[in-house]
Amino acid sequence: MISLRNIEKHYGGVTALNQVSLDIGRGELVVLIGPSGCGKSTLLRTVNRMTEPSAGQIIIDGRNALESDPVLLRRSIGYVIQNVGLFPHMTVRENVAVVPQLLGWDKARRLRRADEMLDLVRLDPHKFGGRYPGQLSGGQQQRVGIARALAADPALLLMDEPFSAVDPITREQLQEELLRIQRDVRKTILFVTHDIDEAIRLADKICLLRDGAVAQYADPDTMLRQPADAFVAQFFGQEPALRRLARYTVADFARTDAASLAAASAALASGAGSVPHDAGARTALSKLLGGQAALAVVDEAGAVVGQVSLSDLTLAQPADRAIAA
Repeated sequence: MISLRNIEKHYGGVTALNQVSLDIGRGELVVLIGPSGCGKSTLLRTVNRMTEPSAGQIIIDGRNALESDPVLLRRSIGYVIQNVGLFPHMTVRENVAVVPQLLGWDKARRLRRADEMLDLVRLDPHKFGGRYPGQLSGGQQQRVGIARALAADPALLLMDEPFSAVDPITREQLQEELLRIQRDVRKTILFVTHDIDEAIRLADKICLLRDGAVAQYADPDTMLRQPADAFVAQFFGQEPALRRLARYTVADFARTDAASLAAASAALASGAGSVPHDAGARTALSKLLGGQAALAVVDEAGAVVGQVSLSDLTLAQPADRAIAA
């Protein structure tokens, strides 16, 4: 889908990007991360030519992006930024429909598409479509920003620290929504963040940058288990196993054999604790560290679907929660 070849960016005598090469497959969510000033946002902005590279090639779907009309290129790529950038004088529905309007869609089609996108990000178009951005919470504004970026059905979505300006609870909700949307619409996403846990939770692959160059490019498990060097290991910290849990739900670790189901049902009936099957694995860890030997895993209806213990979380090696092709 995207091939970046030997990308460089120089500002006078300063090198912001140094021979960066990446291949990003169709439908992959790739996270760019690294210390402040490492070049992650600069690299993101070279893809839609908001920043022109000093050297290198950018191939998108087999076409050289550096030979494309930059305005038309940007209209073909979804773009979500930290402060959303919604037009305050336009309604939510009109904001979402901006790119389809620029592309010449008729009014009925673009407003219908706007409502579809609001539904996708779980904002009722009948309730929110006629509101103005100033009437929304920060999290709602970010959802509108995502809806706007997807409105013209771009194959590629660029996201530059989109959730960093919201509170931690809203941020976690938005992360989960992005994963759900990705399962539904399967876009190629290049995502910038400074939050390590966010990167591990969201990414199919992580690109860690250092001083404008790639320090390591790999899936999160590989980054945590097999860091390329001391810098990578130090960047991800001293608790890689704990960070890794951010990628998984309780269901990924739960034992579902007959004996475990029977034990969990009996324990739950006697007042023992439980945990939702779709809760994060860290939630189960927190409860288990409180002293319980095991937790019943329950579905949305409260039915027991498994059991999880501390040993399951520390010893099991679940398959990556990768989005099915």
